[in-house]
Amino acid sequence: MNRTTPLILAVALFMENMDSTVIATSLPAIATDIGTSPIALKLALTAYLVSLAIFIPISAWMADRFGAKLVFRVAIGVFMLGSVACAVSGSLGEFVLARFLQGMGGSMMTPVARLVLVRTTEKSGLVSAMATLTIPALIGPLIGPPVGGFITTFFAWHWIFLINIPIGAIGIWLSGRFLPEIPPEPTRPLDVTGFFLSAIAASGIVFGLSVVSLPALPPVVGVVTIGIGVISALLYVRHARGRDYPLLQLKLFSNPVFRTAIAGGSLFRIGVGATPFLLPLLFQLGFGLTPFQSGMITFATAAGALSMKFVAPRILRTVGFRTVLLVAAGGSACLIAANGFFTAETPYLVILSVLFLAGFLRSMFFTSSNALVFADIEPAQSGQATAISAAAQQITVALGVAVGGGALELWSVFTGQAIGGAGFTFAFLVIAVISALPMLLFARLAPDAGKAISGHGGQRPIAEEPQQL
Repeated sequence: MNRTTPLILAVALFMENMDSTVIATSLPAIATDIGTSPIALKLALTAYLVSLAIFIPISAWMADRFGAKLVFRVAIGVFMLGSVACAVSGSLGEFVLARFLQGMGGSMMTPVARLVLVRTTEKSGLVSAMATLTIPALIGPLIGPPVGGFITTFFAWHWIFLINIPIGAIGIWLSGRFLPEIPPEPTRPLDVTGFFLSAIAASGIVFGLSVVSLPALPPVVGVVTIGIGVISALLYVRHARGRDYPLLQLKLFSNPVFRTAIAGGSLFRIGVGATPFLLPLLFQLGFGLTPFQSGMITFATAAGALSMKFVAPRILRTVGFRTVLLVAAGGSACLIAANGFFTAETPYLVILSVLFLAGFLRSMFFTSSNALVFADIEPAQSGQATAISAAAQQITVALGVAVGGGALELWSVFTGQAIGGAGFTFAFLVIAVISALPMLLFARLAPDAGKAISGHGGQRPIAEEPQQL
């Protein structure tokens, strides 16, 4: 495997993931400066997610029509323009529009990066490539909060967006210099009706879930938009069945391995997606820790995820996708449930150990399920697989935060108690059950499913050399 390719592509993921964590730290300062409230400013975060949801489905068509490498480089440029627009925003409206522009770039960066990786990597090296791709992407959330706090405290919040400019410029140059040329694929005319239906469906669901989980608007607005999104999704399914070349080819779901990878990964992401939302609340509201202390504890999750990269290919080759996904899902669910029984008296070493192991298993699951998506499809279908996978990820992450917040609210409503220890126990148990549900799907996989990628069962697709960065 050419290790240069996933590392260059990871520049985009690093920039996007760091940006999302940096801004969360700086929301109060930004809100004060542009004359609004932090709650209202969360509309800007929602605008970014909505933009992703709208344009991710078209990313595969764009990559096939104009070439994946070109689209990837242009997407970084659009993200940089959105970053500059954020830095110079002087009102809530301007900031929301700037974040929407950033989302347009982000919607192409990550899916097209995965597409480039799939099209330039033999199946034998895909697991290792996916693992390498995650390293810089995981570093972004690690350094995002302290970098954001430092810049906002000692300089000005505007610089948290301007730091994307040199990073993006490096990414554009490296990709132009070292990424292999990927010629455009033959494309059919754009499915305009499908684009609008999928855009309304995905953005309605993501926006509605964000409103429900983040009270920037009345909850009824979220419920209505979720309903509109679901109706549009049903209309899209009906539309796609009547076309030979729809925007998103749902016939891929007739492939049992692809279907299981998407469905199982989505269920798991709902549960795991709620954990980063609940843990800081538990540590800060339940234990009385400062944001800095909370961040230093949750750091252990990312450290565990980073360590996974070095062993993922070898583990998959030894036991195969089915066993890895079953163990990772079951183990992650147990560790999520354990979070609900943390108290202020729990030794920090115990908490750190649980979070480290949880990060390791979570990252193992995502590396495996993301690779399994491409295990049993034709190369010409990789663009469609990438777009469908990316769209599912955005929706299920938003759903995870909504489920986590909703579980806390339900406990408070039905017990009449303020959000506290018992409420967090209930919420973590709910999402632990959801995280365990993928086991029912993966248990039905053949033991040698995805062997062309994992090497399990006698093939030798994964190189024997030591795993290196």
